[in-house]
Amino acid sequence: MTVVNMTVNGSPVAAEVENRMLLVYFLRETLRFTGTHIGCDTSQCGACVIHLDGRAVKSCTMFACQADGASVTTIEGVAQDRTLHPVQEAFREHHALQCGFCTPGMIMTAIDMIRRKKAQDRKMIRRELEGNFCRCTGYHNIVDAIETAAEHCASDRI
Repeated sequence: MTVVNMTVNGSPVAAEVENRMLLVYFLRETLRFTGTHIGCDTSQCGACVIHLDGRAVKSCTMFACQADGASVTTIEGVAQDRTLHPVQEAFREHHALQCGFCTPGMIMTAIDMIRRKKAQDRKMIRRELEGNFCRCTGYHNIVDAIETAAEHCASDRI
C-alpha cells in the first residue's frame, strides 16, 4: 500500500492505495468522481480522460501512485460556480452527445486541445479526437461544438 497526496478539482486529497490501482478506479471508487468513465481499460476509447497537471491524459493508463503530488481535474471540476464551462455549454448547444458515455472524455480532451492548439481547424480537431470514441454521434456535432467553443473561449477560462 502507498499513500498518495494530490489535488483533485481544487481540493487536497490523501489516501492509501494499492500500488496497482489505476487512477481511473481511484477517482471513481475511492473519491466517487464517477463522471470519469471506464470504457475499455486499454487506452482505446478516451472515456477516462482527465487533466493531470493541466494536460489531458487517459486515467486508465496510469496508476494512482503515479499521480502523487499532481493536480487532477475531472469533468466534475470544470464548471465554475454552477456555470458550465464554455466547452460544456458548446456541447449542450450543438447537441454533441447522444448517450453521453463518451462526453466527459470528449470535453476534457477538447479543453486541452483548445488550450494547446486553439482548435480552429476542423481537420485538426478530428485528428486530435482520434483517441476518443463515440459510438452514437458520428462526431459532426462534436466537431461543431469544439469549433464554436474555440471561437468563443477566453484563454484564461480554458
